[in-house]
Amino acid sequence: MEFLKLAEKRCSVRKYLSAPVEDEKLEMILEAGRLAPTAANFQPVRVIAVQKKENLEKIGRAADIYGAPLALIVLADRSKAWTRPFDKMQTTDIDASIVTDHMMLEATSLGLGSVWICYFKPDILREEFNIPENLIPVNILAVGYPSEDSQKPTKIRNPIDSFVCYEKL
Repeated sequence: MEFLKLAEKRCSVRKYLSAPVEDEKLEMILEAGRLAPTAANFQPVRVIAVQKKENLEKIGRAADIYGAPLALIVLADRSKAWTRPFDKMQTTDIDASIVTDHMMLEATSLGLGSVWICYFKPDILREEFNIPENLIPVNILAVGYPSEDSQKPTKIRNPIDSFVCYEKL
C-alpha cells in the first residue's frame, strides 16, 4: 500500500472483535517496531506483547484497552537512550514513539485496527509486569480486528499552510 494511503487509512479503533491477532501478523508488527530508527541507533526501546486474558486484565487495571485482544506495552530504557549534550534531553519518548508509530502503521497495513494509549497508570503497569526502574512505560498500543460497529471517525486535518512554513515562521 502506498504510504500516504496507509497514513490516511489509519484511525484510532476503540472497539474490537474478540478474534486473536495471528502469530505471523504479530511478528510482522514487532519486526516493524524493531526496524524503527532510534537516536544514534542506541535502540533503547523494549516491548511487552500481551495476549493472554489474565495479562490483558492486568493492563486493564492501568488503562482501558477497549477490548483489544493484543496490547503492546512500549518501554524506553533511560540507561541506554541517547542524551543531547547541550541540555541533557534524553530521547526516550521520541524513540519509543517512533517504534510505536511503525508498529501502528504495520498493523493498519495488515488489516488490523489500533489505538495509541498514553492515558494509563504507570505504577500499576510496573507492579503487574515487574518493570524495572530503568524502563519507562511510554505508551500502550492496543491492536485487533475492528468490530463492525466501531466508529470510523472522519479525519479532519488542518490545511497544509497551517502546518508548514517555508524558510521562516
